[in-house]
Amino acid sequence: MQLDKLRDKTVDQLFEAILQLKSLEEAYLFFDDLCTVNEVQSLAQRLEVARMLRKGHTYNQIEAETGASTATISRVKRCLNYGTDGYKMALERLNR
Repeated sequence: MQLDKLRDKTVDQLFEAILQLKSLEEAYLFFDDLCTVNEVQSLAQRLEVARMLRKGHTYNQIEAETGASTATISRVKRCLNYGTDGYKMALERLNR
């Protein structure tokens, strides 16, 4: 399975910690300690690229609005088309 390459007890611990966060403020505090500003911005950018791809935006539109490289856009598109539907699940829950 595709997720097996990622799965181990330290990753489980990380995801369990994230699931324990109770507010946006707690998430900011945790991720400020956990990641660099650039790492958090890169993750946020990928999610926005996925949102825009799902809405039918072109690579040029996405690049102009997000600053994402065409390589990043392509990678996110590949995940949307052939991945585990993680982006789809998260974006659908955000839109509720």
